[in-house]
Amino acid sequence: MLILVINSGSSSLKYQLREVHPDGGEPAEPVIASGLVERIGVPGSGVDNHSEALEQVNAELETVLGGRTIDAAGHRVVHGGERFKAPALVTMEVIRAIERLAPLAPLHNPAAAQGLRAIAEKWPEMPQVVVFDTSFHQTMPEEAWRYALPDALYTEDGIRRYGFHGTSHDLVTGLAAETLGIPREQFSAVILHLGNGASATAIAGGASVDTTMGYTPLAGLVMGTRSGDVDPSIITHLIRNGSYDADQMDRLLNRESGLLGMSGHADMRQVVDNAHAGDRRARMALKVASYRLAKYVGGYHVAVGGAQAVVFTAGIGENSAPFRAAVLDRLAPLGIAYEAEKNLERSGAPRVISTADSAIPVLVVPTDEEMAIAQATVELAMGAGAR
Repeated sequence: MLILVINSGSSSLKYQLREVHPDGGEPAEPVIASGLVERIGVPGSGVDNHSEALEQVNAELETVLGGRTIDAAGHRVVHGGERFKAPALVTMEVIRAIERLAPLAPLHNPAAAQGLRAIAEKWPEMPQVVVFDTSFHQTMPEEAWRYALPDALYTEDGIRRYGFHGTSHDLVTGLAAETLGIPREQFSAVILHLGNGASATAIAGGASVDTTMGYTPLAGLVMGTRSGDVDPSIITHLIRNGSYDADQMDRLLNRESGLLGMSGHADMRQVVDNAHAGDRRARMALKVASYRLAKYVGGYHVAVGGAQAVVFTAGIGENSAPFRAAVLDRLAPLGIAYEAEKNLERSGAPRVISTADSAIPVLVVPTDEEMAIAQATVELAMGAGAR
């Protein structure tokens, strides 16, 4: 089956055309085409909306389809609220529900809905599936997702911890359990999705029981440009004394903080290089980021009743051996030990980098969110009568 995987941003549309075998087999070349349409809606870009972006994607795909027809489309949607606990086959009601959730993800959900409507208009018979970043975390117990705020803020306004990166955490959980030979339903771990956006998730019985991101993706770990956890009184203080208004504060915390705010660079590779060259700010940024992460790992080790693995994934987690080492060195009190040479290795397959006598195995597991979305799309689209 040919599956078009779509990731609609506020002003961009990223796509992959993938070959997926319904029986689970891996094609020789699963990714047939991929691309990115940027600056959608920006004056002078020539792409006024997501419908026009889709026309551009279609023109690019026609050169590789060779007469074949796309069987279904799978979409990443950031926020599914409490309604969507699993991938869903798209109907107009589902699209409207995604639009109603826009206040929880104002930059992402409206764009996703536009992409869904655009494909429905161009290919009305094509099944579409939505896969939500938040749905994997709907298994969290209430004590994990509740905030200590007045009850009405949850019951009337939906303010609670939702969590994100769920597609990646879900996929990597299964791959890590398989690598260690542990049935998923018996698997407990701490999964570390570390990219420009970063989150840690506590896994018990193969399911999410806690995660660092919260009502929005801002909470938790130090990220490329996001602050992660801060004392809320800092925010009210800066707004009250006139230094920032709400919009400026939002920009400060989401786009001007994290590694960028501390070191001047959002890219972990540059931060590591600068730290090795003796840059004081870069060294401090690495210390803060690795300390914050190690602290969460320790807490989640307790939360799951004893983790059977600590798993690194995503861009930084898979590729930054220096940052992995900085985190793992802090976890020595848990009995974690790793092999320096294994940590430096590069591989496209899941691998164990801990020593044989490490109290907790440490794994590096590549993630592939597009693959996970394509597989979920096939499962639901087959039931909808896709070719």
